Amino acid sequence: MKILVANLGSTSFKYRLFDMTDEKLLARGGVERIGSDKSPCTVKAGSVSEEAVQSVPDHAVAVRLCLKQLADPKLNCLKSPAELAAIGFKAVHAKGMTGVQRVDERVLQAMEAYNDVAPAHNPPYVRAMRLLARELPEIPLVAAFETGFHETIAPAQRLYAVPVEWAEKHGIQRHGFHGASHRYIAERTAQLLKNPAARIISCHLGGSSSLCAIRDGRSVASSMGMSPQTGLPQNNRVGDFDPFALPDIMRATSKTLEQVLDDLANRSGLLGISGFNDLRDIEKAAAAGDAKAKLAIDVFVAAVRHNLGAYLVMLGGADAIVFTGGIGENSAPMRSAICADLDWLGVKLDVQANAAVKGEAPIHAADSKTQLWTMPTNEELIVARQAKALLMK
Repeated sequence: MKILVANLGSTSFKYRLFDMTDEKLLARGGVERIGSDKSPCTVKAGSVSEEAVQSVPDHAVAVRLCLKQLADPKLNCLKSPAELAAIGFKAVHAKGMTGVQRVDERVLQAMEAYNDVAPAHNPPYVRAMRLLARELPEIPLVAAFETGFHETIAPAQRLYAVPVEWAEKHGIQRHGFHGASHRYIAERTAQLLKNPAARIISCHLGGSSSLCAIRDGRSVASSMGMSPQTGLPQNNRVGDFDPFALPDIMRATSKTLEQVLDDLANRSGLLGISGFNDLRDIEKAAAAGDAKAKLAIDVFVAAVRHNLGAYLVMLGGADAIVFTGGIGENSAPMRSAICADLDWLGVKLDVQANAAVKGEAPIHAADSKTQLWTMPTNEELIVARQAKALLMK
């Protein structure tokens, strides 16, 4: 069974192709600048790679082009596009729906109902899914929602202190996101520790960031809430914010609610504080003495440590704290700042290991009670497994 896992943007299509008989990654690639007459299309399978530039007007053409490339005998991935069992999507959010779903009109309408709750994610996914369903009806489409991993969170951690019918009738509660990433970290860390009941704090830190407390392989708390705009400060999304500040800023700026929400979703977070949209640029500016860049880092670290402390209390300590995502895996200074002065909690970083680490590896000191790891996540493999399970039912 071969499954293509898609990562969609408004003008991009990236994928990984898995043979699910042994979960082997057969190929990875994608198309950028969809809608342009010069769209780069790349594919890599083993040691063989190809790149072409041509006109790609929409996502359906992009998928057909990628399938044609994958069927090239030189790549040895697909005998023909008909060999593909499904296209899986790491979907984000849908009203009244979670878990793994075969994409149909019911699913698309549920996603559209939350377009304004997940404005950076749902609209491009819905547009592309509709197009693919119409143009490639022979290929099943499967949506694995990020919220699914967090269904095990108890009401005490899930509910807001609002009228309870808001949750019961309208779904206003903490849903949590990055589910595929946190699920992978939960499974892989339990393997490494040889402990399926391990207490794990998964720190997915990147352009979009969240922490997840995990016990017995299940999510028990997530730093993200009703929408992906909440929790930690994101690259350009606000994170936690007091809604009662909205009327004041609207009066002060004469902006509408929609304009302020757009600011919070697109011009806030680390960008709003520092003026930079990428942590690498922020760290470089901070090292050069930029006070706002240094402040952005401090605000981000404080938010991570706030949630980390809460989860250590909730879990009664942790067997492992795992750093993943673009920032979590690659920023030694960020890991060092997050773990600073936590020796009294039994969390002790090995400074040299932290500075030198690449890929999956421990970075804790020999006398640390809690293990510390960096770990590349594999959201696409999780989605492929979920799609396979659905198809096998």
